[in-house]
Amino acid sequence: MFLSVDRLTPSSVGVLVIASSFTVGSIQAADLLHVLGTVTAIDATHVEVKTAKGSVVSVLLNKQVQFKNKINAKSVAPPEIGDRVIIEATRDKQKMTATIIHYSPMKNASIPR
Repeated sequence: MFLSVDRLTPSSVGVLVIASSFTVGSIQAADLLHVLGTVTAIDATHVEVKTAKGSVVSVLLNKQVQFKNKINAKSVAPPEIGDRVIIEATRDKQKMTATIIHYSPMKNASIPR
């Protein structure tokens, strides 16, 4: 049974809005993570980060990950070992996958003009 637009009442619209907000809100809030620390290893598939507590966290990389260099905004290069990072990631069961990696290079790079 489908409702036509002319038969929607304010209460039925309210029920639809509330039901959809529970579904979307619970998915987004539970899956977002942040990892802060120093890069200890990196390759095409993952990055390992040593956190302030001393633990090493492995985060998967895919082709959609974005790299944001704090010193050079035009750069799309990944961070290197020793760079400080803030990784925005999503969790899928036991795996974390990076979506955006913000980093500050440890090498003294010149500021672009």
